[in-house]
Amino acid sequence: MDITIQSSFLPSDDPEASLAFYRDALGFEVRGDVGSGQMRWITVGPPGQPNTSIVLHPPAVDPGITDDERAVITEMMAKGTYAGINLAAADLDAAFERVQASGADVMQEPMDQDWGARDFAVRDPAGNSVRIQQA
Repeated sequence: MDITIQSSFLPSDDPEASLAFYRDALGFEVRGDVGSGQMRWITVGPPGQPNTSIVLHPPAVDPGITDDERAVITEMMAKGTYAGINLAAADLDAAFERVQASGADVMQEPMDQDWGARDFAVRDPAGNSVRIQQA
């Protein structure tokens, strides 16, 4: 069986700020941008990997979600505990410098982890955890 990851979804409550983070700070390509205002679905992905994307979507827009569930999602996003993604970079230090220069909320500077990885962690504008490790 040959299964690959095509897309992953992350909530975005500020499409313009999220677009600036993923496009400008991380260097991702914009592959799609549909909707308007706060109801935008923006698809981004790493250059050279056209079959792998992240879809930045409005949180809690499913009509089946209750107001209480929306409140929990909003609270979790504010704490940075709702969603996250792990990425990799060939030059971790250069990636950290670029992301830090963008003004991103740094949770952890580059460091060697006990499990063998060297990584850093930031929050994107929606509060999602973004960990980037040395490739």
